[in-house]
This record gives sequence, structure tokens and C-alpha cells, in this order.
Amino acid sequence: MDGIRQATEAIEAQTLSPHACLASQSAGRERSEAPDEIRTCFQRDRDRILHSKAFRRLKRKTQVFIAPAGDHYRTRLTHTLEVAQIARTISRALRLNEDLTEAIALGHDTGHPPFGHAGEAALDEAVRERGGDGFRHYDQSIRVLTFLEPLNLSVEVLDGIRGHSKGERDLALDEGDHAPSWESAVVRISDRIAYLNHDLEDAIRSGMIEGVPGSFSHLGATSGPRIGKMVLDVVRNSNESVRLSSDMLADMNGLKDWMFENVYFRYPALVPEIEKSKLLVRELFAHFAQTKPIQEAVDYVAGMTDTFAIAEFDRLRVPKGFASLGGLP
Repeated sequence: MDGIRQATEAIEAQTLSPHACLASQSAGRERSEAPDEIRTCFQRDRDRILHSKAFRRLKRKTQVFIAPAGDHYRTRLTHTLEVAQIARTISRALRLNEDLTEAIALGHDTGHPPFGHAGEAALDEAVRERGGDGFRHYDQSIRVLTFLEPLNLSVEVLDGIRGHSKGERDLALDEGDHAPSWESAVVRISDRIAYLNHDLEDAIRSGMIEGVPGSFSHLGATSGPRIGKMVLDVVRNSNESVRLSSDMLADMNGLKDWMFENVYFRYPALVPEIEKSKLLVRELFAHFAQTKPIQEAVDYVAGMTDTFAIAEFDRLRVPKGFASLGGLP
């Protein structure tokens, strides 16, 4: 049974695309360590992220809808798993390194704070008010995986996580040209494919919107056909770099703009819990920043799940009864 990892690395070298990152050619880790007998470096990284505390906490962090009355709305964890599956499908079709792709996808949102983008915006504002450089979840993901939980990940995994987010910006026709690896570019586009489709589906489920906007109905009435078309478009058009066709690029950027206008920006006006959650995050940060360095306060608050943040706020800010005083009513 000797040489299991080496056999896997040899198979990669024989079968993967020239554009793929080979585990045997990884730039390594910050701290040198002996190779695993069975797993390649990227398989090892995937497993380390999957078993991390930061990854487990994603199950209780908001994707878009805060504390929804239903079990089928996405959380940050289910979003991450959907990104990983889409990215693996694309990577396999392009003969890229699936293990590297999956590791990047599983780690890409580990730095997200509680309450989704509302929590991220609140923490960003609070840090800037104290003279800091703001808060970006992708930078925090790197900090989580290298400092708070020092997993000693490969350079390629960290570079992919660092470069995964486009935020509100459009995807570009030459998107893959600016990514550190093809696998990283696949995750960046897969992240957009995943959230456009599952957030649209959740918005329909909530009653916030009636259905797929007419100008995008040709993509499909449900998420399955839409994701299939987007994935196929990436695979068909990724020849010299990872890219979309000009038509699909326009559709995805247009749908993204529509979602921001009709869902992401509209949601706070319809749901008071958004502003409450932002206030809660700001209050928690302000409290802990009184006694901790700013970065430590950021680390603590950003690492909280929704439920833990609410419990901490309740403990710190909500008056309790006087039962301990005995005879008082």
C-alpha cells in the first residue's frame, strides 16, 4: 500500500488539463510538514477546512433571510455546499483539480459574520468609525484559517479564498485572466451562479417577489435548469481561460443587478429585523472594543453565529429580573 498519495499525484499529472494546478507542484505551506501517506496536499486542506470550527459555525449564520419561518431557506453553510458542488462540476468537466476547487469553495465564507450581508455592513461601518480599514469577509476568512484556526493551508487554497469575491461588481468577460488559478476562477463564478439562483428561489418562497423576472425567463423557471445552463456555458467557453459567453455574462450581470434592486436593497425596508441585527452587531463590537484591541473585537464578533450573537446581546444589554434578591416581587 506504499505510495498511495504518489499514485494519485501521478494520475493527476496524466489526466488533468495543462491549466490545472497539480498537487505535486504546489508552492507549499507557510510551515513545512511531512506529506500525508494517502491524501494530496489539496485533499488534506479540504479535510482540514471541513473539520474546522469555523466551517461548522456556518450552519447558524444567515445567507440572506434572517431567522426565516421555514426550514428550507439557505444558510451560509448550505450556500457554501452549493458553491462547492457547482464548482466541482465545472472543474471536473474542465479537467481541473477538483480537490483544490473544493477546498477553496468550502473555505471561501468562513470569515462571514452573523446576519449575512447586513452583519458585514454593520461591522464594516463600526470598524471604519474607529479609524480602521473596514471589514471584508474574504480577508477575515484568510485570518480565520491562518491565525484563529491555524490550519497551515497550501498557498493555492489561500490565494483562491482571498480572490473569490466580486461583491456587487459585475463579472467580466476576462474574469479568469485575473484569478490566481483556473480553480480559483471557477469558484468565483460558481459563487455567483449559486447565490443568484438560490437567493432568487428563497425570495420567491418568501413571497417577496412573485417569480422569475420576465427578462430572464429564458434561463429557466426553476434553479435547476438555470444552474445547468450557466454551468454548461462556462464549460463550453473556457478554452484559454475560465470565462462565460458574452450573452450569459450579460444575463448574469443583469440578474445580479435585478436581485440587488428588488431583493437585497429592498429586503431591509420590508423586514425590521435587518436594522435590528445591524444595531446588535454594532453594539456587540462597541462593547468588546472597549476592552480588547480592535482586531480582537472584530475576530470575536465576526466569529459569532446568529444565535450566539443574540444570546450575547441578551446577556450584555437586556436587564434581568431580581429573583436573586429574595423577597422582592
